[in-house]
Amino acid sequence: MQIIADLHTHSKFSRATSKKLDLYEMEYWAQKKGIGLLSTSDWLHPIWFKEIESQLVESSTGIYELKNSQSLSEEKVKFILSVEISSIFSQGGSLRRVHSLIFAPNIKLANAFYKELLKRGAKLMSDGRPIVGISCIDLLKIALSIDKNFLMIPAHVWTPWFGVFGSKSGFDSLEECFGDLSKYIYGVETGLSSDPIMNWQIKELENRSILSFSDAHSGPKLGREATVFQWKTNSNLETLNSKYTYSDIVSAIRQEQGSKMQIAFTAEFFPEEGKYHWSGHRNCNIKYSPAEVEKKGEICPVCAKPITIGVENRVIKLSDKQLLKEDLLYQINSDGLTFVYDKNKKRKPFISLISLLEILMELNDNSPTRALKQYEELVNTFSPELKILTKEPYEKIRKFGGEALENAIRIVRERKVYVDPGYDGVFGQVKIFHEKQEKHQETQPVLF
Repeated sequence: MQIIADLHTHSKFSRATSKKLDLYEMEYWAQKKGIGLLSTSDWLHPIWFKEIESQLVESSTGIYELKNSQSLSEEKVKFILSVEISSIFSQGGSLRRVHSLIFAPNIKLANAFYKELLKRGAKLMSDGRPIVGISCIDLLKIALSIDKNFLMIPAHVWTPWFGVFGSKSGFDSLEECFGDLSKYIYGVETGLSSDPIMNWQIKELENRSILSFSDAHSGPKLGREATVFQWKTNSNLETLNSKYTYSDIVSAIRQEQGSKMQIAFTAEFFPEEGKYHWSGHRNCNIKYSPAEVEKKGEICPVCAKPITIGVENRVIKLSDKQLLKEDLLYQINSDGLTFVYDKNKKRKPFISLISLLEILMELNDNSPTRALKQYEELVNTFSPELKILTKEPYEKIRKFGGEALENAIRIVRERKVYVDPGYDGVFGQVKIFHEKQEKHQETQPVLF
């Protein structure tokens, strides 16, 4: 059994989110996507926390489902307690802005954490992703003092303004941020502008889990990145007890020897599509590749202000090695889906996807109306989105969606897309049939 998990999301109480985004809306879109496990999100917001308490019931230890689920399938969408926190604080003589995910073992312990933040003057009503003047290390201390099974994951770690490795307000290492408690940081979230290859180049991430989640602010964005968990064995354990617990998920992230589950792989954006992949200054329409930054410098030639240094540059600066194509393996499975490994297969592999709605937009001449109509027809009468993108046979895709959709999904599964990198808050463009754009560097996978 595999579980597609999206454990970094937001509710209607976070800023710049859909006002429809309640627990039922999350369940509705999770079913369309094929997601099995979702974050409750935003549980530090007092009103949202009351909704969580009243609408969810514990189905197994630390795992919840809706009491009045509207699921059409026997297997209901499950929820786990995780929340994003924005820490703004001074450390090492610099102002830091770092976002983190906090996972709570259950509602009772989440409430205890909430009360501890209130004691420290945190204002939790204004935003589902609260801004607190508490350092990352102090947040971790608070969590572990309540229960050792709390988990802290640095969010979108390379984002310039709010990532722990960010060029604008982050740190150069986890140890610099967390000190002696860095040993309790068991994984990091890649964010949309980086993929596992980039994170594999960082020495202190060698033995940590590389996780990917959507950071969704609306239902359609759920699952745009995800982490897939699976049982470690195909023994009767899987068939006799399909229920998993909070501890099973956390143990898999911690890579504990005795854990029942493990991370199978992650589903990623093509990182060029992320809005901070390259460096630049959007107000002046300046965009630099890493080589151009080295050649032209970090000052905008138009306004003479510093440009925003992108994720790729930041990775190069902090990396101990540079992975080349010969350091990677590209394995295509029976569904035609390409998995990317390090050549020694020490790390969990990943796949890269373009969302089904983006694909349909390109196939429908960028008409949102036609694309959404076709999307609804496909997920309502054919298959959930992630299954269409990764597993459904090509002949079935052609039958239900047409030859153009079959060809598009084949190109995505084989990583033969075209990219125009994002920069300084501007999302990049990843195209399927755009011959004039730069081909993605992994265009021709190595088969074995």
